[in-house]
Amino acid sequence: MSIYVGNLSYQVEQDDLKRVFAEYGTVKSVQLPLDRETGRVRGFAFVEMGSEAEEQAAIDALDSAEWMGRNLKVNKAKPKSDSGSGGGRWGNNNRGGGGYSRERY
Repeated sequence: MSIYVGNLSYQVEQDDLKRVFAEYGTVKSVQLPLDRETGRVRGFAFVEMGSEAEEQAAIDALDSAEWMGRNLKVNKAKPKSDSGSGGGRWGNNNRGGGGYSRERY
């Protein structure tokens, strides 16, 4: 399991997050996604700790804490949904064309 860290400053770096979370245990990894177009930090990260107890200690201490001028949002990360589709409009029965069939009734 990992921790979601939201409302981060756009100046934050991976080492900054490692230092803060290391106060609550072993930091196994930090993922700090960047915007593809700008290369800038997107304002959230995922941190994986050595144990669930360490993760919970970090969540309890850091959720809503003020850091780098922002109030952090820290909680257990939700598993990535694997829906396989961006929307219901283009399902298997739909042949395109706005959802209308070319068949005559």
